[in-house]
Amino acid sequence: MTGTTLLMSTGCGLFGSSSSPATVTITPANGAADSRPDQPIVVKAAKGRLRDVTVRAVGGQVGGTFDKGHLQWTSAGTLKPATKYTVTATAKNSSGRTTTANSAFQTLTPKRTFGIADITPMPGETVGVGMPLIVKFSDPVYNKANVERALRVTSSKSAEGAWRWYGDQEAVYRTKDYWQPHQTVTFTARLTGVRGAKDTYGTKDYSRAFTIGASHISTVDVKAHRMTVTVDGRTAETAPISAGKGGARKYTTTNGVHAVMGKQSPVTMTSGWMGVTDKSDANYYSLTVYQAVQISSSGEYVHSAPWSTGSQGRENVSHGCVNAPPSFAKWFYGLSNRGDIVKVTGTDRELEPDNGYGYWQLSWADWRKGSALH
Repeated sequence: MTGTTLLMSTGCGLFGSSSSPATVTITPANGAADSRPDQPIVVKAAKGRLRDVTVRAVGGQVGGTFDKGHLQWTSAGTLKPATKYTVTATAKNSSGRTTTANSAFQTLTPKRTFGIADITPMPGETVGVGMPLIVKFSDPVYNKANVERALRVTSSKSAEGAWRWYGDQEAVYRTKDYWQPHQTVTFTARLTGVRGAKDTYGTKDYSRAFTIGASHISTVDVKAHRMTVTVDGRTAETAPISAGKGGARKYTTTNGVHAVMGKQSPVTMTSGWMGVTDKSDANYYSLTVYQAVQISSSGEYVHSAPWSTGSQGRENVSHGCVNAPPSFAKWFYGLSNRGDIVKVTGTDRELEPDNGYGYWQLSWADWRKGSALH
């Protein structure tokens, strides 16, 4: 962007003073018709100091900051695409002589736009302490750093967190440690004017607020055949369980830190997930289960299993799910929120970090490597 230098419109000052008037330069230049909205408005003064800068557009004023010497003013944030802006700036020289400059310009109309297609959690949803914030964009984002700077997460209880990109259309926010329970989290995306890719700009801002509920952390000990549930740090329930029977990777319950993805009752489970659809195949099955709490995208649930109560607490006989007594499963189903933590120990099949909400499988250092801002 090129600037325009304007003088005159002099005010109080001694007539005939030998002191040179201040000059004011405004960028974008007066009359510009295709200014990039992701580039700031810059006002500079020479032979004097800036006193006031006002930027107006439809919808209100644009804020900004002066440098320490009041020689430069820079607008904050991005501008709106396809919008007319007017700038009025005043400066004074050492003799008190005032210079006023005016400028008007238009930001470009984007060839393409992008926005947010989906945000998880839902508005006002109560979630667990391990809940990630998942943002899916409508179009590929190549200027990830630009977009990531526009994303902000605030919580009523302090937390350190970071974004990690999965491909070009999904960014996931995770905290270093679990969220503190019983608080509100707010997400804002100030995408208006942000350049997400070549000739592609955001034209809308987004916001989402949700609640972190009680801390529900469960441990499934596959070797001991037992599940323990804590609520806000205190043991609430324990129950005998039966996990994956093993013998093959596909029948082994994944080891590691899971977060609840959702729940459903009933759920029909079939052997189709492992490619077996022929009813005459010895490995074929179709089973309707109740009080099913999903803990991975590869089909693992904690669910009611009245048929295996004789094995629960003694041996592992499932295809990979956590079989639980009906009364305990009903209680756990009612308790569970998305984002509750379920830790599985005692198997040799590690949960993949991109399997469901398996993000907690990554160390904090490794998680941060996926940020465009590092």
